[in-house]
Amino acid sequence: MVVSREKTPTAQETFLQMAQAAGLRGRLLITIGLLILIRFGIFIPIPGIDRAKFVAAISNSPVLGFLDIFTGGGISTLGIFALGILPFINASIIMQLLTAAIPSLEDLQKNEGEAGRRKISQITRYVAAGWAVIQSTAITVGLLREYALGDPFWFVPETVLALTAGSMFVMWVSELITERGIGNGASLLIFVNIVASLPRTLGQTIDYAQTGGRQAVAQVVILLLVFLVMIVGIVFVQEGTRRIPIISARRQVGRKLYRERTSYLPLRLNQGGVMPIIFASAVLILPQSLGGFFGNEGAFSQVLIQVANALRPGTWVYVGVYSLLILFFSYFYASLIVNPEDVSKNLKKMGSSIPGIRPGEKTKEYLEGVLNRLTFLGAVFLSFVATVPTLVEGATGVTTFRGLGATSLLILVGVAIDTAKQIQTYVISQRYEGMIKQ
Repeated sequence: MVVSREKTPTAQETFLQMAQAAGLRGRLLITIGLLILIRFGIFIPIPGIDRAKFVAAISNSPVLGFLDIFTGGGISTLGIFALGILPFINASIIMQLLTAAIPSLEDLQKNEGEAGRRKISQITRYVAAGWAVIQSTAITVGLLREYALGDPFWFVPETVLALTAGSMFVMWVSELITERGIGNGASLLIFVNIVASLPRTLGQTIDYAQTGGRQAVAQVVILLLVFLVMIVGIVFVQEGTRRIPIISARRQVGRKLYRERTSYLPLRLNQGGVMPIIFASAVLILPQSLGGFFGNEGAFSQVLIQVANALRPGTWVYVGVYSLLILFFSYFYASLIVNPEDVSKNLKKMGSSIPGIRPGEKTKEYLEGVLNRLTFLGAVFLSFVATVPTLVEGATGVTTFRGLGATSLLILVGVAIDTAKQIQTYVISQRYEGMIKQ
């Protein structure tokens, strides 16, 4: 096969490698097969529940609707994979926060190499198992017990065991995809779950346009154009980086003199990806969740109900609080990902520097200033993406896309870009293997 010597593989070369290269083809088949297996598992029912009454009760719950998107309908269908990958995602977030706060975990991650990372991964699995037990217990006791058809005493432990075991199986499959397939397993599972909700959403939108006349068609077209523009903007921002030039000093090893080398330090415009929106969404739905847990009686419950009413999607209070939370979590997550002090120390150790900036403290201050400006721009963009769909839905009156908002769009675009890049990496490796054989 004639291969291209360009840096980026062409679409034709990529598809040829996907069809002909045994290694890449095998990884793709493993990934697709495991994703299909998880989709089938969502529809394996938990026994002993009156599903009709449960679905009718949660149909208007924004909290469960938000979670149902990420489980691919697992909560509304009451399958054994109802929790999906959510406990593992929550455990990963918790471990990231603990790693930044606990010196021993930070030492494991930075100084122990691959063995330390494996130990942190094992701790994350234990945290995910504990979190799955907590979540499954809360769902069983708080939501499902009143819809039980059998003995309520045995219903709780049986359901908790089924949900926890299903979540652990999904976590194992996600790690299997990461190790033997293509892309990040956890991200791909969320991606597939969101895509699985698209046919139902599009069907409801088409029905709305057909029954609402020309005005409804115009409203749907406006909303679709807004989503299209947002997708294009997300691609540009996700790929946007600030390249800071780096100059390596001359070195002499023995009799050989190495000249100055110029490279760059890439700083992404959106360091946290979708995490700031996920954290902000979790905080916004917290008052309504607690209100439902404590009931409608008592002064505390009334305060929670008033706060939840003030934070209804579409209100200016909601937009303002949502934007501030996204700004806060963007800076918080950027501080976890990039540490200017560590970067400046590493550059000094390697004998490298930024042109016009003195090594050490000046480099740290310069990187902090650049990172703060980039984070602010990224947070403004995330706030725009998070609030515009809600405002446009309120203006047009089209509510069929509710739940498929900013978080879903960011995840879809981000996972698609990352997976495509990984496939291109395999294609490039196959290209050079072919050159060596020739």
